[in-house]
Amino acid sequence: MNLGKAIKFCRSQRALTQEDLAKRVKLSVSYISLLEQNKRDPSFSTVENIARELGVPTSILLFLAADKTDFEPFDRELAEKLSYAALSFIREQSGEPSLL
Repeated sequence: MNLGKAIKFCRSQRALTQEDLAKRVKLSVSYISLLEQNKRDPSFSTVENIARELGVPTSILLFLAADKTDFEPFDRELAEKLSYAALSFIREQSGEPSLL
């Protein structure tokens, strides 16, 4: 799982700096940086707070954090459709045209 990559992706889609996100979730910029580098394991409540401030359901944030190996039990076509839907949701929330 690459939660840091998912946080960074969603943050950049919202055009937020690490400082912006840190202020919103009442964490330090250095902690946000460490999270995005996968050097810290946040509590679930911290993940929920970050997701809320990014305007993304926690489940979508965790889905985006999943590694390829996490999808091995799934049919490839289903995994691709789920990924496409999650990315479309993020695009719509950031004001970009939907992929769907």
